[in-house]
Amino acid sequence: MRKTLSILGSTGSIGVSTLEVARQLPDRFQVVALAAGRNIERLREQIKVFKPRMVAVLNRDLAAQLDQALEGEGSKPEILFGDRGYERVATIPEADMLVSAMVGAAGLLPTLAAIEAGKHLALANKETLVIAGEIVMDLAAKKKVSVLPVDSEHSAIFQAIQGNHRSALRRILLTASGGPFFCKSPEELAKVTPRAALCHPNWTMGKKITIDSATLMNKGLEVIEAHWLFGVPTENIDVHIHPESIIHSMVEYIDGSIIAQMGIPDMKIPIAYALGYPERLPVQTPPLDLFRVQKLTFFPPDEERFPCLRLAYEACRQGSTMPAVLNAANEIAVNSFLEERIGFLDIPRVIELTMKNHSISETLDLHAILEADRWARGEAQRMVDAVRAPAKA
Repeated sequence: MRKTLSILGSTGSIGVSTLEVARQLPDRFQVVALAAGRNIERLREQIKVFKPRMVAVLNRDLAAQLDQALEGEGSKPEILFGDRGYERVATIPEADMLVSAMVGAAGLLPTLAAIEAGKHLALANKETLVIAGEIVMDLAAKKKVSVLPVDSEHSAIFQAIQGNHRSALRRILLTASGGPFFCKSPEELAKVTPRAALCHPNWTMGKKITIDSATLMNKGLEVIEAHWLFGVPTENIDVHIHPESIIHSMVEYIDGSIIAQMGIPDMKIPIAYALGYPERLPVQTPPLDLFRVQKLTFFPPDEERFPCLRLAYEACRQGSTMPAVLNAANEIAVNSFLEERIGFLDIPRVIELTMKNHSISETLDLHAILEADRWARGEAQRMVDAVRAPAKA
């Protein structure tokens, strides 16, 4: 029997890889709904191949453009737009599972709606757990919904804990590529351009997550995500720089054993594991050749040069609305860097100043989280306006 899928973020890197897994295994998966942002042309091609019943885009104008682009191509899917459209895609009755792969805080509300509707979740939108991990995991438990990680690191941890008692787990060891600037000096980091920061050495990802990898914020967000997914305190989650990106993460047990999950850096592997769990699926990826790799190296992260990791640990320890503030400030800072309005080293400065100005909410509910997100975006924008923009050549 085929599993039916809806996908939030179908035109991004995770969405494209998910559809490639579905294309390779048509007897196992049927795509019934897709949601994208602005990439109408790619969505149009996906509609031609997978023939979903429903699609959603960012706004009314884009929906009209898509409707016109599909003229003369046979039956059209229902075309929706905006937050309501994303929620409809996430909760479409015909879907067994939602692949939540939208970028940033925008993925939170449709993902919560899917859980409320009883959809099992393949989660690639780490911000959902960063912002509202307690609410999301409590609702999933109440609705008896599976939350299966798609991030390669969390998939690795999930695989490494299979067959073991959680009480025997001592530490989670999250690995990080280190991004393109791991060996750069502070002076060199001050001169980093968006173009250079978007050149990741191992992975092909969207712009926002690629910048997060360069600042190590991506790893900080993953620490918070791991905290909620696996119920492990942050002091038991360590980060190790592993430039080869072969070991995707490790778990250490109380007897000293360490179990690692390895593979080539290809997102189709963790995606297929989440979609097929508890089965492993025969996806077409090149094998890992350790004789060719020969050497695996590990280094401690430098939180002086890359303070975003320290800020993420701090936000998780403070809890309540602080992780939402961390995430919102980071989204504003990263976008400002990509637009060349601030420098690379200004990203953590904007985040830290925003966090310092935040008063944590005494009550934690969805309203408080959304209000903290709204406040942090405005405050971070104020900080962006206050810092010195880098001189342009």
